[in-house]
Amino acid sequence: MSAPNCSSTSPPPFLLMGIPDLEVFHVWISIPFCITYIMALLGNTLVLLAVGLDRSLHEPMYCFIAMLALIDLIFSTSVVPKILGVFWVDSREIGFEACFIQMFFIHTFTAVESGVLLAMSLDRYVAICHPLRYSTILTSTRAIQAGLLSLARGVGIMIPLMWLLTSLPYCGSRVIPHSYCEHMAVVGLACADTATSHRYSLSAATLLVGTDCAFITFSYCAILRAVLRLPSHRARLKALGTCGSHIFVILIFYIGGLLSMYLQMFTRSLAPHVQVLVANSYLTVPPMLNPLVYGIKVKQIQDGIRKLLGQLAGPRSSQAA
Repeated sequence: MSAPNCSSTSPPPFLLMGIPDLEVFHVWISIPFCITYIMALLGNTLVLLAVGLDRSLHEPMYCFIAMLALIDLIFSTSVVPKILGVFWVDSREIGFEACFIQMFFIHTFTAVESGVLLAMSLDRYVAICHPLRYSTILTSTRAIQAGLLSLARGVGIMIPLMWLLTSLPYCGSRVIPHSYCEHMAVVGLACADTATSHRYSLSAATLLVGTDCAFITFSYCAILRAVLRLPSHRARLKALGTCGSHIFVILIFYIGGLLSMYLQMFTRSLAPHVQVLVANSYLTVPPMLNPLVYGIKVKQIQDGIRKLLGQLAGPRSSQAA
């Protein structure tokens, strides 16, 4: 008798477990994730509309903030609705192709966001260290080009990984011990040697994050040195305040991402539900916090959102009258 063929024209779907050992609490656990997702949708949409509709915000710094808002919308929407479906209605099935498409979006836009954060740090470096040349070095067109370059880099890194993962045979269990198609959880189901894909993903992630972090660190070291040389205490505080929101977003993104990735890869003694909760939080909390941080710290974004809300409330007020 011939061995069963692991590959087929229509591979069977995967099943998402949700949060291992906490299945009975899925409905309660879904509440904070639902709230953070709604806040992420509202906050990032407001930032996008404020920057897009206010011509005074069509500058590189605000273009990068709008790019982060768009990335966060795509990033969270590619994952959170399915997570809530698992929690609320036990919709655990996810198609083979859909699973890898979801994974592609997660990792691609993680890489894109890293590139945009790097571009933002270089933008602040030029603005503070070379203010007289800022308008000639950085324009809105160049900001958009930097965003497209980050997108191309993310896609270029992910295509080989997707080819490696989809070419693996998945002959055994189809149950993913996670609430979305997390890379290492899916690879663990393959019934073949996964060393190549594991080495590629770890090398690509470490190289990308390491390179971006090195340039970001260099930029902010130069910024800090320039700020400390400013003669006015008020000018120093203003410059540091301008960069403070960006530094906070960077720390949330990189610390949360690295913690989530390395917990999945190397921590075997940690309870599975803790690993899944950390990974889920990374997909929902930063997209919620980013628009709040920029809305609080960047006055121009505040003014743009107020103007937008005023325009939206205006027609309703006139109709009521």
